[in-house]
Amino acid sequence: MLSAFKNRRAKQNANKMKKLVDVEVDPVTIPELFRCPISLELMKDPVILSTGVTYDRESVEKWIFEDGKHTCPVTGVALTSLDPVPNHTIRRMIQEWCVENKAYGFDRIPTPRAPTGSSQVSEILLKIVSMRGKGNTEGVRELVGKIKDMAKESERDKKYIVLNGSARVLSETFQAFSCIDSQENTGVLEEILSGLTLILPFDQETKSGLGSNQSLCTIVKILKVGSLSGRRNAVLVLKELLSSDQTKLQEFAEIEGSIEVLTKLIKEPIDPTTTNASLLAIYHLVTPSTSFNQKETLIARFLAMGLTEKLIEMLVDCTRGVCEKALGVLEGLCSIDEGLEKAYANALTVPVLVKKLLRVSDISTEFSVSILWKLSKYEKSIGDEEGLAMEALQVGAFQKLVLLLQVGSSLHTKEKAGDLLKGWNLLRGRVECIESMDFKNLKRSF
Repeated sequence: MLSAFKNRRAKQNANKMKKLVDVEVDPVTIPELFRCPISLELMKDPVILSTGVTYDRESVEKWIFEDGKHTCPVTGVALTSLDPVPNHTIRRMIQEWCVENKAYGFDRIPTPRAPTGSSQVSEILLKIVSMRGKGNTEGVRELVGKIKDMAKESERDKKYIVLNGSARVLSETFQAFSCIDSQENTGVLEEILSGLTLILPFDQETKSGLGSNQSLCTIVKILKVGSLSGRRNAVLVLKELLSSDQTKLQEFAEIEGSIEVLTKLIKEPIDPTTTNASLLAIYHLVTPSTSFNQKETLIARFLAMGLTEKLIEMLVDCTRGVCEKALGVLEGLCSIDEGLEKAYANALTVPVLVKKLLRVSDISTEFSVSILWKLSKYEKSIGDEEGLAMEALQVGAFQKLVLLLQVGSSLHTKEKAGDLLKGWNLLRGRVECIESMDFKNLKRSF
């Protein structure tokens, strides 16, 4: 009897399940009013443009700020304002619709956080100017911290910060506090540099403020005695100034201790970012478009600090970015005889340079060939015809240079490579060693 009851109950349940399966559920269609005209998806943060058309914030801000289009996507009309205004009415309607259709998998869209706007950024910048005028370092430091938090929040917020001239205000503030020689200013000055690194690259007005003699002296001071993060941010800002303004190279070089602090950042590295920025700053100093006498003096100062030996040591094992910049600086140092002498005397120079050929990048290969070519010329000038050549042949330089001519490179590099091959060809029979591992990753057919 119990068995019959169980069978009857199972049959009833099966019929219920069958009915449920047979019921057709009408699909839910998202109303057109709730769809973004750009993505055609349900809007999560509807905003209105100056043309009156509503879009999802993420899509329209990508259109405006990332794609650089200042027209309405639907109407094509030029926008009178780039600040989208939240459409609270549509947002509430979307939220209510999601609640009503929860059974179909639509979760209620949360109310978005109010984004940073031009007015909010402008208000903070005005307060910074006011605090600066009063000499209130702590107040400025706190406000710069808010700017930093906004810049880190999202690319959208960062765009508003840049568009409202934050870099110019921060650079002027840095310059103003640099004129006051006080230990109390160190904290706010480091905080300003930290904020500036978040809104690179700089416009001309920003560079003008940071490039003043007083500002450059303060940057050097922070590089000398600042905190680790302060020194890191200082060299990032310095790299930006020197790479885009050749007139600042000589001014910076004339500041007492400037060359020494940059060299120290290479010899006592903080992190890869700082090392890369320091190498770039030095590269612009040793390869400037200034007179040869000025360049020779700068190079001599770097050589006296032992930079050549440190660069060669770094090249033994380093990342691609560091390798390219270190080779660029080394090539600049080899522009004078004293630099060539130091590189020529180092036992690691030739093996390291040959090792980098065709292994790192095209620019690393070009720098390596250029340095080898300069060393070869220097060797002949001091009366040694075979030392460098024999060493280079032993580590497989000849085969790499031949391969370089076939895989392609700049005309100047090919000319230097061909010149080296001519000089080394007669010595090939005396000593030769091929490092086959250098060729395993090449995917060229010959």
